Amino acid sequence: MNRTLLLLSAAGLLTIAALLLGQGGLASAPSAPSRSIAAAPAAALDTTHTVILPGEEPTQLVLPVLTGEPVGGALTLTGKLSGAYVKAGDSEAFAWFELKARKPEKLKRVPVNLALVVDRSGSMAGQKLTDAKRAAAELVRQLHPGDRLALVHYGTDVKALPSAVISEATRAHLLEEIAAITDQGSTNISGALTRAAEAVRPFAASYPVSRVILVSDGQPTEGLTTTPQLLGVVRHMRDEGITVSALGVGRDFNEVLMRGMAEQGGGFTGFIDDSAQLAEIFTQELEQAAGTVARGVELSLELSSSVQDVEVMGLTATRSGRNVRVPLYDLAGDQSVRVVVKLTLTTRVVEGWPSTEVVTAEANYLDVARDTPAKSRLALSAEVTTDDARVRAHLDRDVRVHAIRALGAKQMLLAADEMRKGNQQEAMGMLDNVRRLFGSSSAALAGELAELDETQAAYGQARDEGTKRRELLNLQKKTMKNFGQSNSY
Repeated sequence: MNRTLLLLSAAGLLTIAALLLGQGGLASAPSAPSRSIAAAPAAALDTTHTVILPGEEPTQLVLPVLTGEPVGGALTLTGKLSGAYVKAGDSEAFAWFELKARKPEKLKRVPVNLALVVDRSGSMAGQKLTDAKRAAAELVRQLHPGDRLALVHYGTDVKALPSAVISEATRAHLLEEIAAITDQGSTNISGALTRAAEAVRPFAASYPVSRVILVSDGQPTEGLTTTPQLLGVVRHMRDEGITVSALGVGRDFNEVLMRGMAEQGGGFTGFIDDSAQLAEIFTQELEQAAGTVARGVELSLELSSSVQDVEVMGLTATRSGRNVRVPLYDLAGDQSVRVVVKLTLTTRVVEGWPSTEVVTAEANYLDVARDTPAKSRLALSAEVTTDDARVRAHLDRDVRVHAIRALGAKQMLLAADEMRKGNQQEAMGMLDNVRRLFGSSSAALAGELAELDETQAAYGQARDEGTKRRELLNLQKKTMKNFGQSNSY
């Protein structure tokens, strides 16, 4: 595995396990090798210009939303800065970007090239495997003629039914194979992913969407077993044009790994407490795959010389010099993803040049309908001033809310980490931090506050490890939503 891949793999682990993005300090030289934006050790709350100060009226200013050029592709890139002004000297700003998939005028289903990967290890015995087989059979029934499906099931060993074009004959054969699956062995996720990639790879060039759907209830115990190794496998699959979705079943699976694989694989993730939900999730996954309009989506940020540090909130990012790459998930029609970026700045007033460019974003993706690479580019600028009051008076209401929501989600991930360690008091303290943050914009974040109340009450009253585990998974789902990600079930 090469160094870049190791860094990307580590980034996925740090994003979820260490639970903070951004590293203070260094502004890389243009010739520096790419590096992950690593986890920050501190949990300090931001109080500069995102949180309303005592006695300060909430800002009502809404700056114009800027749209990237060119327009008319499968994705629309929009964005703006947290304010019209930045303060001279050392300061910070937030940038908000949104990528939204165009809703097709006519719903057009694209043929899919899938591999379904089912865990049949001993821990899946009983109802979980029964439900997984039922869901797999339902997926097979919903496939259209012309779609392809490979079936992979794994314990210690891995068995694969080669990819086949769906017809009535192959559909019947797949249903027979699914019915014959029995539980046995350990959990060889890496072997299963390798076989799945081998099954879909020969047809990836001729199908607009190739996807591997992984289902597991446990920890990897055979083959490659570390999170960085498995994230590296998935990242390589994505580089080949194969999307990976990862679904965790029950309460014993490695949620850090499953979420990381979906993030690195450009797919979707799900934390499924009740295995009976699998059939519904498989249906949603098929609809999402068949409705994909943009895949291989990535946001590239070009930082101006005034940017000293950058933190991409809640997402894996890799920095090389002044460029930051943020891999995102495949988007179906009308889906979107929000990216909030915290920028540490050092600026100065230059006579005759009141405005300074802060960051330029470029969205790169494959337009599925046109089967061609596409991009959209957007530059964000602000005026430099020495007047702090002017900066605060011209803050954007909406970006401020997005920033507070992301900062709160960052604290929620810290709380989830404390839950995972069994530190209930520390977790509740982190959730109290979130309440204070969200409370500063309570009108805009009323829904988030209500969900936070539910989480604190349920976790505080939990008396058994199963209930605590369920609240941990629920909290992680909420963080993904608050970070602006919609790739979870």
